[in-house]
Amino acid sequence: QVQLVESGGGLVQAGGSLRLSCAASGLAFSTYTMGWFRQAPVKEREFVAAISWTGSGTYYGDSVKGRFTISRDNAKNTVYLQMNSLKPEDTADYYCAATSYYSGGAARQQDKYDFWGQGTQVTVSS
Repeated sequence: QVQLVESGGGLVQAGGSLRLSCAASGLAFSTYTMGWFRQAPVKEREFVAAISWTGSGTYYGDSVKGRFTISRDNAKNTVYLQMNSLKPEDTADYYCAATSYYSGGAARQQDKYDFWGQGTQVTVSS
């Protein structure tokens, strides 16, 4: 049974930082591209970032480029999202996901992901 469990969300002031983690189990983690998506209230889920199997390829949504950094530790079956210079518009539920696709284009598409976590809430106050 595949499980993706996010942690690290919370309340932070604008300009602050948070680090999200996603611990995976039940899958061959090192063979999956891992992604982060987010969904704000009354908005559609959007792509945030993704990282290739080995970590050599990283992809970011335009709204977070330069502020967020995705990384992974295959020995720990964990993917991270370091979020800096947070803005109120970053407030959302953040979801971790895994896909067997390996291209950067596919990594940006929600429908290419096989497994999803339950999400962790991030709130950025102004």
